[in-house]
Amino acid sequence: MELKKIENIKFIEGGVCAAKGFKANGIQCGLAHAGAHVTKKKNDLALIVADKECTAAAVYTTNKVKGAPILVTKEHIKDGKAKAVIVNSVNANTCNADGVEKAQKMCELAAKELGIDENDVIVASTGVIGQILPIEPIANGMKSLVEGLTYDGNPRAVEAIMTTDTVPKEVAVEFEIGGKTCTMGGMLKGSGMIHPNMATTLTFITTDADISAELLQRALSDVVRITLNRASVDGDTSTNDMVCVMASGIAENTPVTKENEDYEAFVNALYAIMMNLARMMARDGEGATKLIECAVTGAETEKIAEIVAKSVITSSLFKAAMFGEDANWGRILCAVGYADADFDINKVDVKIASDAGMIDVCKDGAGVDFSEEKAKTILEEEEIRIIISIGDGGGKAVAWGCDLTYDYVKINGDYRS
Repeated sequence: MELKKIENIKFIEGGVCAAKGFKANGIQCGLAHAGAHVTKKKNDLALIVADKECTAAAVYTTNKVKGAPILVTKEHIKDGKAKAVIVNSVNANTCNADGVEKAQKMCELAAKELGIDENDVIVASTGVIGQILPIEPIANGMKSLVEGLTYDGNPRAVEAIMTTDTVPKEVAVEFEIGGKTCTMGGMLKGSGMIHPNMATTLTFITTDADISAELLQRALSDVVRITLNRASVDGDTSTNDMVCVMASGIAENTPVTKENEDYEAFVNALYAIMMNLARMMARDGEGATKLIECAVTGAETEKIAEIVAKSVITSSLFKAAMFGEDANWGRILCAVGYADADFDINKVDVKIASDAGMIDVCKDGAGVDFSEEKAKTILEEEEIRIIISIGDGGGKAVAWGCDLTYDYVKINGDYRS
């Protein structure tokens, strides 16, 4: 999928290894299994390591049920510092009596092999909930995982965090802070159990920019709200969702300690990473065939626009219509109408667009004549845009989703097998 360009940002290769001073690796340690949606044994254990201690920040799921790795990571980075990330797929290590013990053990094993403090290790897990995580394969694989760390190891690492993902998701960019070239890269896993309620995924981001822990946390929290929190696949918020960022400062820019132009440049780069990862995640929703982008303008506030956009991209009936390439605009207006926000439905206009063209389907809250043939051609594309105006205000927002297909049910009907 083509990356969405951002002003003053240059896209490069390298994922989480693009920034100076970061190594990564991924191995198959024995957790991965071959089920109906897994065609081969894949990497299931990943490690990201910085050459020096980093400032660190994270945002976590709002689900009341939280995976044990989240509880451990919260403790480890409460000082705003970290140096490594250890993460496994297949098993979420959630709802287990020994979950925290196992998460701590993962940190201990990685720290011992790396020769660092275990409190400087971020830990994450993804996969099946409620199954005991076997620590032996992780312990047995740790030596080779560390020995295989390289400055171009991001492809092995990103494979290790994938569950039902069909494609790896990684982005890297170059940007400037005070005349110094800085780099930022990220990788994400997310295909199902995705809903805009923080953070909808496991996402790991690295940068060589120098920024204080306080501003790093502020930037991450703000950008999550307008990127990952606006992507949905199926309306389910995972128990293990986490986004973390490590900033090494190796770029030697003037440290970002105030909300000034340098801070804005950093936030812009972070947005470029997270917005593109959010789009990738929505496009690779379980069983999905289309990326759906809903842009809402004319609202009194940004929040109202966001509520309406999310309402549309989470509508199961609308998502099913997109799969069937049916321009059933009534389903769009229905989702707009039950959005929990105040606006005049008689001022709502709706357009459907793609690279094949654009048509009006609703003006002032009522349908208009349009060519069903033209609409069908527009909806045959892989990326569909729903453009909605709800008034004359300055509030606007964008949300991302995907269509709802037969394969979504097939994948989730036998997820544990």
